[in-house]
Amino acid sequence: MAELAALEDPRVREVNEKRGDDHGVNLSQLRAVAKRLKTQQQLAKELWETGGTVARLLAVLICRPKAFERDELDDMLRQARTPKVHDWLVNYVVKKSTHAEDLRVAWFADADPVVASAGWALTVERVVRKPAGLDLALLLDTIEAEMQEAPDRLQWAMNHCLAQIGIENEEHRARAIDIGERLEVLKDYPTPPNCTSPFAPIWIAEMVRRQQAV
Repeated sequence: MAELAALEDPRVREVNEKRGDDHGVNLSQLRAVAKRLKTQQQLAKELWETGGTVARLLAVLICRPKAFERDELDDMLRQARTPKVHDWLVNYVVKKSTHAEDLRVAWFADADPVVASAGWALTVERVVRKPAGLDLALLLDTIEAEMQEAPDRLQWAMNHCLAQIGIENEEHRARAIDIGERLEVLKDYPTPPNCTSPFAPIWIAEMVRRQQAV
């Protein structure tokens, strides 16, 4: 913990706080610490229990994803309130867990929008990698009805799902684009040069263009 505290940089914290993250550690430096420690499940659990954002990010990097029980991951997700911890936990741990599908279903309809956003993030993974069994038309119905008024983090995850449905499924592409155009979610999101806009119609068109160019 002392070593992590020594990595604190006020300038990094200032940037991160604008995104809702309460830490000032350069993530490349944190990854270097994780590389030195290698996988240590017990240490990861102890770091997580401190409650500190940097300690929890390090815990995610050195843990063994498949060693967690289903309810452990559920508790951890509900404790992960800062965006970066939430994002890393879902992408680096839950997606690699044998409990991913069970948790996806449980979180998808959770009353807590932050928890629900994790369910939608896991659904995006299914849309891309294992779409068999998903009702894509029903997902589009839900997005059409709820995305515009959803809280920010949930809205972002639903928009990502909308874009991936349109990118991966030609039969649903026109409807996905139409929903994006009508709802205008993230239409004016500031996008750096040479980056793709998260506005679904633009995102879908650009990714399809790249696929067809290969």
